[in-house]
Amino acid sequence: MEDGIGFGRGGTCLCESADPETSTSETFEAPCECADVLGDSAALGFFRQTLGGATDRREMAVVEIAQFDAVREQNAVPLPVEAVGEDDLALGAEGHVGQLDRGDHLVAQTKIDLVGMWFGEGMRFPRGHTPIMPHRGATMRHRRYTRLPVKTTSETLEGNRVKLSVEVDEADFARDIDAAFAKIAQEVRLPGFRAGKAPRKVLEARIGIAAAREQALRDGVPRHLASAVRELNVDIIATPEIEITGGQDSGAVTFDATCEVRPVITVPGYGGLRVEVSAIEVTDAEVDEVVDAERRRLGKLTTVDRVAAVGDYVVVDLVGRRDGEPVAGLAVDEWSYEIGKKWVAPSFDDQLVGSTAGTKLSFTDTPSGTDTPADFDVTVTAVQELVIAEVTDAWVAENIDGHDTVEAWRDSVRTRLSNNRLNQVRNSVVEKVTDALAALVEIDAPESMVAADLQRRVENTIRQFQMQGINIDQWLQATGQDAASFVEGIRPQSIKACKVDLALRAVVLAEGLEATEDDIEREFEGMADRSNEAAIRQAEMQGGGKNKKIRLYSAEQVRAAYQANDAIVDLAAEIAKSKALDWLIHRVEYVDPAGNALDRDTVIGHSEADHHNHDHSGHDHSEHDHADHDHADQD
Repeated sequence: MEDGIGFGRGGTCLCESADPETSTSETFEAPCECADVLGDSAALGFFRQTLGGATDRREMAVVEIAQFDAVREQNAVPLPVEAVGEDDLALGAEGHVGQLDRGDHLVAQTKIDLVGMWFGEGMRFPRGHTPIMPHRGATMRHRRYTRLPVKTTSETLEGNRVKLSVEVDEADFARDIDAAFAKIAQEVRLPGFRAGKAPRKVLEARIGIAAAREQALRDGVPRHLASAVRELNVDIIATPEIEITGGQDSGAVTFDATCEVRPVITVPGYGGLRVEVSAIEVTDAEVDEVVDAERRRLGKLTTVDRVAAVGDYVVVDLVGRRDGEPVAGLAVDEWSYEIGKKWVAPSFDDQLVGSTAGTKLSFTDTPSGTDTPADFDVTVTAVQELVIAEVTDAWVAENIDGHDTVEAWRDSVRTRLSNNRLNQVRNSVVEKVTDALAALVEIDAPESMVAADLQRRVENTIRQFQMQGINIDQWLQATGQDAASFVEGIRPQSIKACKVDLALRAVVLAEGLEATEDDIEREFEGMADRSNEAAIRQAEMQGGGKNKKIRLYSAEQVRAAYQANDAIVDLAAEIAKSKALDWLIHRVEYVDPAGNALDRDTVIGHSEADHHNHDHSGHDHSEHDHADHDHADQD
């Protein structure tokens, strides 16, 4: 294998073999379990690479060195690569140390200076290495690097598409063939060998190299494409169309991948958004409505000797029949009913107006909520009037808990209504702002993005139903829908979500709101905290004793899971979009339905000056749910 691992003191050596013909590093390559169309990232089944190391305070860097064998031949590096001492030189003759924080990690030389480093120091790397993501530790920082194993050219096509032309040299593809033979060995049974233990030469003699090369193309091309996509920072949103153009039988492998990419747009007018929200001010009429409702609730019914009118109560015996048989829910005695509610049937209340005690009514009408007429027989046994007390301080003191005067009660009602109104407005701000933002997007949302978002929403809905024990087919039948109509019903939500995604990314670029390393670290810490809190709550609900071990995660473990799934870039994009949304929310002009400007801080609930630590947990990072990643156990 043409690469190796070098590192400073304090870590565990990752190099396992001193034989130049065998691997000199362990890079933990493993296939990623990707859904076919979930998420905006390319659903390719990319292979992931994880380079990691212990976070001992003396360890300073872990780095993969491309073409390590070639460098070793020129510099006589012993194998396996040993931990480098503080004053030792492992490679190179110049021995200088660069500062990673100053960006001095790409140099135009073929040799590598690999030295033991302490806090603040770094190492220099040849061209062709690209930092993936900085590592933020408690006492030190290191950067992870990956080699670029393929030659790639990019050509921009029409319709938000890019064609990547990738060349994998023969020596590099030979490793894919080795991996293919190892995979075939697990499936082929040869006499005298246990499963997976048959040597390559024996397999090659039995099945030939063509089968292994075909398997290597199937498995290796996605990996090499993933490397090219990552290196060129191609933001693909659908499964690429791949055409192998060379190397099917021998030699270097070349292929073209036509990729649909996320459109990069501009959003004119985003800085002057004007959003209408519900009125915040509570009127006297609204307070009166609450006061009157409470007076009616506490009123007393008095029997009167007169004809019934709208607003009166009547006590009735009621029977509704179809074909002579009583209708369920339409057979009741001594029922007190307020005329004017229109609860029973369209003409029911009109029939009762003008009735007196002893009146008997017979008529035909269609009961509310049905489409089949019924024959009604109604006997009025009493007419009653609701007597409502006058609002006085004495009445308030006697009937309203916590208040002694009318003024105090009305002030309390106004405050409660105002708080409720503010909460409703604040809960609607994100939806209102994103509605206005989506309206500024002039292009149609790419169908591939819409389809991916649709499938994610459908699968999330099905998952929630399953957790609640609801059968989706029965629910669709009960709501008068089929699967197709259900999906189409949520399509507008997906279209809006995709437009908002494009618009927020445009704001990120325009305003320089990209996620920082500290932003990402805070997100990992928040994820770990929320996961641990949920685990503790679940253990308490299950009655776990004090001695029961609870699996807890650290921020470093969450980071490692995201790195292993190559998901940090997508997470950083989500954080950046959250920052852009916050930026917009604090700059939008809010108005009520009458067009009156509202105080922004009142609408939001805080000022931007007080908004130091935004919690991203309320935003949708579900595509990168760390609970699905493979954390190491926390002892």
